[in-house]
Amino acid sequence: MSKLVSYSIEDGIAVLLIDNPPVNALSQPVRQAIREKISAVVEDDEIRAVVIACAGRTFSAGADIREFDAPPKDPTLPILNDFIEASSKPVVAALHGTTLGGGLELAMSCHYRVALEGTHVGLPEVHLGLIPGAGGTQRLPRLIGAAAAIEAITTGRHIPANEARDLGILDDVVSDDLLQAGLTAAHKLSNEGHVSCTGDRSVDPATLEDNIFAKAKKALAKRRRGFNAPPAAVDAIEWACTFPIEAGLLKERKLSSKLKASLQSKAQRHLFFAERRALNIPDIPKETPILNIANTGVIGAGTMGAGIAICLLNADLPVTLVETDQKALDRGLARIEKTLDRDVERGRLKSDVRDDRLSRLSGALSLEALSFVDIVVEAVFESMPVKKQIFSALDGICKESAILATNTSTLDINDIAAVTDSPERVIGTHFFSPANVMKLLEVVRGKKTAKTVVATTMKLGRRIGKIPALSGVGYGFIGNRMLEDYVRESQMLLMEGASPAQVDGALENWGMAMGPCAVMDLAGQDVSFLTRDQNRDLLPSDPLYCVPGDIMNAKGRFGQKTGKGFYLYPDGRTRQADPDALNLIRTAATSLGVQSRQGISDQEILDRCLHALINRGAQLLDDSIALRASDIDVVWSAGYGFPAYRGGPMFYADSVGLDVIVDSFDTLASKFGNDYGYWTTAPLLANLAKAGKTFAEYDAENRERA
Repeated sequence: MSKLVSYSIEDGIAVLLIDNPPVNALSQPVRQAIREKISAVVEDDEIRAVVIACAGRTFSAGADIREFDAPPKDPTLPILNDFIEASSKPVVAALHGTTLGGGLELAMSCHYRVALEGTHVGLPEVHLGLIPGAGGTQRLPRLIGAAAAIEAITTGRHIPANEARDLGILDDVVSDDLLQAGLTAAHKLSNEGHVSCTGDRSVDPATLEDNIFAKAKKALAKRRRGFNAPPAAVDAIEWACTFPIEAGLLKERKLSSKLKASLQSKAQRHLFFAERRALNIPDIPKETPILNIANTGVIGAGTMGAGIAICLLNADLPVTLVETDQKALDRGLARIEKTLDRDVERGRLKSDVRDDRLSRLSGALSLEALSFVDIVVEAVFESMPVKKQIFSALDGICKESAILATNTSTLDINDIAAVTDSPERVIGTHFFSPANVMKLLEVVRGKKTAKTVVATTMKLGRRIGKIPALSGVGYGFIGNRMLEDYVRESQMLLMEGASPAQVDGALENWGMAMGPCAVMDLAGQDVSFLTRDQNRDLLPSDPLYCVPGDIMNAKGRFGQKTGKGFYLYPDGRTRQADPDALNLIRTAATSLGVQSRQGISDQEILDRCLHALINRGAQLLDDSIALRASDIDVVWSAGYGFPAYRGGPMFYADSVGLDVIVDSFDTLASKFGNDYGYWTTAPLLANLAKAGKTFAEYDAENRERA
């Protein structure tokens, strides 16, 4: 315990140094040591005050999440914070790095807070389906007012030190010698002879505009649809405005415990760990050499290529953008500049930073311009002959150490790599559109891709702000392969009599960010058709397979870009039901002998679409395309709009029960037939259900074997 929290005396001031790497989590031994040492300070007449600081690269990033599912151990963080605030001797928090969650709650229970420049503070608990449960919802409004507290807690954003000082979270910000600043503050407070406690304050009434809490929850119902924690945080902040601190803290703790036990929080905590686990590739040791990425190239200046270039520029990397003709190149360069300009207008970017990024962007009309780059990302038309031609040329142009990456969404990486003399440096980097916004990056490992190339690409993904997940080679990789089954069932339902609005409505009300019909209109019905058409030999020979989408493409109804697809788009984005689309689908269904059914329920839509999705995920695990069930959850939550509060398709399957999924397949097979194997249960899913196990247990067993 003494190693976790060291104790020293500096001119009558006790310095408590927390040293619990990597993020100084406030685990039970740390909490106990802090309480014991402050108790000793209070009893020692020679010591006047306390400074709490942290070793390493950061102050505490919060509670130890691994303790969340275990019974609480004394002292809990709420009890410790109350104890600190009640101390008769001043306690100063000296902050650096990232001070988040329970770390900031501990700091707010201290009597003074000083931070080093560059520090960020925040209460990000909503991202785990929680509210701050150790006084955050009660102390923060007392420091900065109700309106600012609502914004800070419901977004969970990291607030820069200078802004935090201006808001009132911090008392001072210093440029160097943080410990000395903490000691100076401790002497000052002890000389004043009394301490000012956050809990003694009242919330500034000037921050309580009319109906502030109702307005906040109404806005959250749109912005964070389906999430329970953000509106719960608003309720807790309201208590800070209406109850004494003791009563508010009790109510906060009760609500926090309720949320912690909820399925939503368990799902979001699952994703928190899943994203970190996805970086761990069992056969690639941590000591695997990482290639230096100093210069980058992007081939293709369309929407995707420009978005990828922005990602690289945002990570302070030089980018050479290559196109085949000057007009296309100019459009791409202009698109990048316009996007960065828009970020400046919205306050997301400073103009000098924009200028710096644009100074690192250059255009070229020849692949020869990529001879010096460390990685090149190809983002051209989804055509195997075109991609093979490019990679064959790159193999002779790029330096031997350069990584050759393709942004293909479905094509075989091994076939692309085969045209080179160095297949070990070829890898897939499947970005999602818009690439500069979407967080997911599927990293596709070829049969001969070198381990150092995989490790470097995964690290680069993190560097450019993405959530990387590894996939093996197979049609559609993880995300798009599962999407095929999901979309297939949505379009079968259209053929049977459901409308696009009903299918999308059922899934969106359940939590999907966008229903499958709207997704196809957004992606482009022509793009979806081309993908199917190029891969017919890999898809079922069913004459009903995705007929509605094929019809939209044949009629030039490509979706949002043409103003009509499954829906009408009068303003280019807002969708409206279109009777013409329904008539086209009904006519095709009748000609193919499909009887229209009345009374298709939302539950049937959910079961058919989601269970088909889950089954394909299980098959991808069986086929070793996906390493872990949790990786699949990362892919679908980060890239496909699967609601985070349901934890991803495989976590959701565990929550429903795998036996329920299997039983539904049997029911659907008996109802609709199974000529094309749509309702054949994946062996892994069937075996786990039979054994009464879950995908989480499957992952755990694989970790043990690894």
